[in-house]
Amino acid sequence: MHAVTSADRLAPDTSMGAVTLLVGDLDGMTRYYRDAVTLQVLSAQGDTVTLGRAGRAAVVLRHEPALRHAAPGSAGLFHTAILFETQEALAAALYSVARHAPGTFTGSADHLVSQAFYFTDPEGNGVELYWDRARTEWSWVHGQVEMATLYLDPNGFLQEHLTEQALAGSTAADAASVGHVHLSVGDVATARDFYVGVLGFDTTAALGESALFVSAGGYHHHMAMNVWNSRGAGPRMPALGLGRVDLALPGADALGELEERLRHHGFAVRDDGRTLAFDDPWNNTLLATAG
Repeated sequence: MHAVTSADRLAPDTSMGAVTLLVGDLDGMTRYYRDAVTLQVLSAQGDTVTLGRAGRAAVVLRHEPALRHAAPGSAGLFHTAILFETQEALAAALYSVARHAPGTFTGSADHLVSQAFYFTDPEGNGVELYWDRARTEWSWVHGQVEMATLYLDPNGFLQEHLTEQALAGSTAADAASVGHVHLSVGDVATARDFYVGVLGFDTTAALGESALFVSAGGYHHHMAMNVWNSRGAGPRMPALGLGRVDLALPGADALGELEERLRHHGFAVRDDGRTLAFDDPWNNTLLATAG
């Protein structure tokens, strides 16, 4: 039996980078993520707009007007989850979406490890805005983190955490970044084989064969895959929506180990000396960079 070593796992301080979306209406999508979600435009060049906070990219919008929406039931993006460092900053973002795009709100939940609010952007991409409780408050049982879906009243959250200072813009420059990315996939077993067995994430939770949650370094989850809207989906065809998911690895050694694992398992890798690009079994493209 092959013994699992540190070279088989992603480095503990791996984190998520930006999510690239292929969009039909670049101006409209920029307005949504800038004015409603409260990200800042970090750069705008030609057909690409990069938005984020505190200089760190979270969402990259790339104009692809020739593409059309994917067929219902396809694999792809379930949601991009943007992590705010304080409840006050999250409340300011929640209030901003309620003011600028109230029709995009789809729900909210207390997940024990986090408080989360859900939206669908103007082109149908899922968005989560959330805040984490301290890791010392998370509960782990037999290596699995306890998460739930409890009622969270958005109005109550705003009443408790939205301050006059935040309304005046005091949190506008606070850091926010992609905390996790949730994908729609065709089946969980194949997702587990790839994201745990090949990439080297650790499983942190599972909902039978309907959803899988994985992370590096003991986070509740950096990525998740579910079949709720996409059971049985095959490889994606070019379409609007998810363009790429970025992973930030801590250094060249971690990147090299990941490349070895991918090649060992027969996955094609595009290596330019600084980054690794590769596709999962549903043609979701990932790009790993050494920080």
